[in-house]
Amino acid sequence: MENCPLVFVGIGEILWDLLPGGRQFGGAPANFAYHAKALGVDAQVVSCVGRDELGDEILAYLDRLGLGHEHIVVDPEHPTGTVSVRLDALGKPDYVIHEEVAWDYLSLLPQTLGLAARADAVCFGSLAQRSCVSRRAIRDFLAATRPECLRVLDINLRQHYYNVDTIAVALEAADVLKLNDEELPVVTRLLSIHGTVEETMGTLCRRYNLKLIALTEGERGSLLFGPRARSRHAGHRTEVVDTVGAGDAFAAVLAFGLLSGASLDTINEQANRVASFVCS
Repeated sequence: MENCPLVFVGIGEILWDLLPGGRQFGGAPANFAYHAKALGVDAQVVSCVGRDELGDEILAYLDRLGLGHEHIVVDPEHPTGTVSVRLDALGKPDYVIHEEVAWDYLSLLPQTLGLAARADAVCFGSLAQRSCVSRRAIRDFLAATRPECLRVLDINLRQHYYNVDTIAVALEAADVLKLNDEELPVVTRLLSIHGTVEETMGTLCRRYNLKLIALTEGERGSLLFGPRARSRHAGHRTEVVDTVGAGDAFAAVLAFGLLSGASLDTINEQANRVASFVCS
């Protein structure tokens, strides 16, 4: 009997990034699912698009990627999400995220609760929780997962779309926290956690019973920090074109490695290698 593939879910925003060079499929949970699919798992996206041309294009694109759109709600009242993206000289993106779009009104389809019960890993963030409607849907989905499901909070702080309550509740639901070196001090300040980088990460692990924190540091690599083990990687040098999606790729490899039983050093090496490739 063949082994069933792992089931990975990205839940939250799905959209078009309006880049200087043209339109690109995006949204951190959707990117997570895309990279998870490339790793050979059964990857699904849970989100919402508008009943418009941009929404139709997203559904067709998901089909072409082999992700399908069984768990994508089509909202007749709100447009498909878009984000205006500007890149600086180092390829680092600056986002203008348009409001009152379809993924702000995410609801769960009947079959989507069944997906929650089958999920081996779920990736979610703070951005899609900017509206009370989507926030409730994400929390309901997480509540419907099995105890052994790996819940990855890829926090993705954007503009002003977060607050201390949203972050604290999300951390309580998570097993793994992924964030970057700009987000860590924001999170610790909001939660009144003080100390060195490793001290604050230790406090986060203890307070929220986290299995692991993944801190990405751009060209300086990453730190995987757990209650009993840690791993530091110096990163892979590459010519950066843009960094959009690199963190989502890192999160997918991280979740896959943890569920596969790989060592932290192996996970860190592979996640940095894939993220570096995405940046190029």
